[in-house]
Amino acid sequence: MVAYVVEALEDVTLDIAGAEGRLAGYDLMSPFVWREGGRWRLLVRVVPDPLGPDDPTGIIWAGESDDGRLFRMDAAPAILPGPDPDDAGGCEDPTVVTDADGYLIYYTGVDAARAQGCMMVATGPTLTALTKDAVVLKAPEGEGNIKEATLAEASDGTCRLFYEYAKGGASRIGMATGPSPAGPWEVIDDPFTVRADGWDNWHLSTGPIVQAAGADPVMFYNGATVDARWRIGWISFSPDFARVTGRGIEPVLVPPPATDRAATDIAFAASTVEDDAAIWLYYSLEDRILRRAAVVRYA
Repeated sequence: MVAYVVEALEDVTLDIAGAEGRLAGYDLMSPFVWREGGRWRLLVRVVPDPLGPDDPTGIIWAGESDDGRLFRMDAAPAILPGPDPDDAGGCEDPTVVTDADGYLIYYTGVDAARAQGCMMVATGPTLTALTKDAVVLKAPEGEGNIKEATLAEASDGTCRLFYEYAKGGASRIGMATGPSPAGPWEVIDDPFTVRADGWDNWHLSTGPIVQAAGADPVMFYNGATVDARWRIGWISFSPDFARVTGRGIEPVLVPPPATDRAATDIAFAASTVEDDAAIWLYYSLEDRILRRAAVVRYA
């Protein structure tokens, strides 16, 4: 039996304008971290706290690090809301694909009314020279809030785009197939659903996928009960992503008791970076604090 075990927990902090630590007055979410050369790179959603009626629901900032824990942030945001009405209300949930031409970045665009989210793309040679290219997916009739992109390559060379969507008062995970990380995308059947007797019996949201040699692809996904107590679990797929091959019974990560009783009860996975010893899983707590966990796979 496969098991994914958390063996270490570490703080992730930001250094901006010489001020080490969490940005005063801002919440931090959706930390997408990757390795580039000898550096660790980061895109993160930054949100005012408290969120005012005219504030964007997210601005995406970039940073870099020598150790994957303390990130030196750029002087200006990487992706700002607008002027397109599809993301005038906020930019959230960055996911990065790198290639020879630079960066392909999926993100959630929130409309001006802060009522609906769609999947959008920005591209560019550097993180300081990005161009918003297109709306990738919008919700069909009866659904909503397409967000939280995760990309993976299937065994036949095609790509899969996993995403969160809203239906019937709950979050679900959808999937689309395409010829490359840039699409175009064709929506297909959902890859899996909730479990009536589990900790993930009401809400589901995408998390990062690890594709290690000799092992089935595994997603560290986010699941919750009806009262939105989010935890992080794992699920594995066949290499063509046509079927589920395993799923953890209990969560991999559960948030610690909050110091503030009014805080949200949420642990939410965003990205992974692999090294020889462990899978570094980057996540947020309480929709405001960044952490990483060293996760080890035991077979």
